[in-house]
Amino acid sequence: MSRYQIVFSGQLVHGASPELVQANLAKLFRADAARIATLFSGRRVPLKGNLEADEAEKYRAALARAGARVDILPMEEEIPLAPRQETDLSADHSQPTRRPLVVVPRDAYMAAFAAVEAPDFGIAAAGADLLEPKPDAVPPRLDLSGLSLAPVGSDMGPVPAAPAGPLPDISGLHLEAP
Repeated sequence: MSRYQIVFSGQLVHGASPELVQANLAKLFRADAARIATLFSGRRVPLKGNLEADEAEKYRAALARAGARVDILPMEEEIPLAPRQETDLSADHSQPTRRPLVVVPRDAYMAAFAAVEAPDFGIAAAGADLLEPKPDAVPPRLDLSGLSLAPVGSDMGPVPAAPAGPLPDISGLHLEAP
């Protein structure tokens, strides 16, 4: 059973004006002018897919009445994939031997780095801890013997106010009448 898709590339039927066709398509698709303008971008735009031959012909006729010339293309057949094979991820595989990565220079600048031996890093297993363990921090030895705590709810006293400095001498200032 063949399936088809309707593709529009901005072509009009003979004698149709672009403004009238755009208005007809806007009414047919119930879309705004910006969305209809994307249909006339010059690229092939699939309008409808997965249709049988008679359904595709009905769409072609309706779009032709609106003034748009469309193509009916057969859809590509879906190729079934091979069944997935089960893999044993829990098996303990031995570590492959690590070889240094050889860098091939692509130009004169990279030729300066040709003798650099780069390690071939592998990929850690899922859930592996990549950070090295840190030793616990040793708390500093502080002498707190001279400190004491006040009982709960006690008044610690008012906060002492900063002493006010001397007032500035303003005897030389005078006010004039406006």
